[in-house]
Amino acid sequence: MAFTAQNLTCWVLTEGIAGTENQCVGVAEAMGITPVIKRIKLRQPWKALSPWLRIGHRHALAADSDRLDQPWPDLLIASGRKSIGLAAYVRKASGGKTFVVQIQDPRIAPKNFDLVVVPQHDPTRGSNVLVTTAALHRVTPTRLTAAAAQFTGVFDHLPATRVAVLIGGNSKAHQMTAAVTDRLCNQLQALAVKGDVGLMITASRRTGEDNIKRLREGLKGPNIWFWDGTGENPYFAFLAAATHIMVTEDSVSMTSEALSTGKPVYTIGLEGGAKRLATFHDLLQKQGYTRPFEGSLATWSYAALNDTIKVSQEILTRLEKRKTD
Repeated sequence: MAFTAQNLTCWVLTEGIAGTENQCVGVAEAMGITPVIKRIKLRQPWKALSPWLRIGHRHALAADSDRLDQPWPDLLIASGRKSIGLAAYVRKASGGKTFVVQIQDPRIAPKNFDLVVVPQHDPTRGSNVLVTTAALHRVTPTRLTAAAAQFTGVFDHLPATRVAVLIGGNSKAHQMTAAVTDRLCNQLQALAVKGDVGLMITASRRTGEDNIKRLREGLKGPNIWFWDGTGENPYFAFLAAATHIMVTEDSVSMTSEALSTGKPVYTIGLEGGAKRLATFHDLLQKQGYTRPFEGSLATWSYAALNDTIKVSQEILTRLEKRKTD
């Protein structure tokens, strides 16, 4: 009989950044678990030296941090730089009772964890390292179906070819300049007017007020639906309703979520870049998942990514093996 997660206790351990926390929660949810969320804050010197300072972690938590106290959970899913040392500490303090999963490259030896999960563009490998194609997330067919039902009729006035345009913006590696924004506006407006294409557009705080103003002024017409930031977020409904998806290249998480749909995904170029992100996008393009957006639309197919399910099943397999050993 296959091992089940029904009676497992589970913590998700992060520093509270949405992107990393959602990866961990997505894995727990795929296992049928509602985890206890632990958002940690570190004192100095652990804050500055994590994960390389490897001692004294029972003293590492700041006063306003969530606590990590016994009883230890059966499963700990952690992500983010500041979680690394504490995840290894819980594994040791529990006497090995807690099965510890570290998501993303931990920068220390994988042997400090029971399972390490890294995307293919990170270099860490080992017998307890599981490599995914892209990032983990919380997007599921059930969630998309529910979002589509919630927004029933909202996009019906748009043409049958509908593009979800998911705009991030400025980050440590990328800049969304006025020139980038103007080029994108011209390309999208041409699609909507000449190509009889419906656009469903959402921007983020990182897009910046000036760029959002440029987008709103440059993208007008009956074939354009631009979320104004009020009411329920249509992000999941966009993924459900779209025939094509476009994502700015700064966002690994939105690109990964888009690829879970199996729909054509275009990458919108920004200025700047970083080697790790460039490798991420280069691999996806070479493997036939994504294409750079250059102003026109095409249709292609690929097997929708299910990395989150893959990871959840691997955890269950390893827990079952532990139980029978």
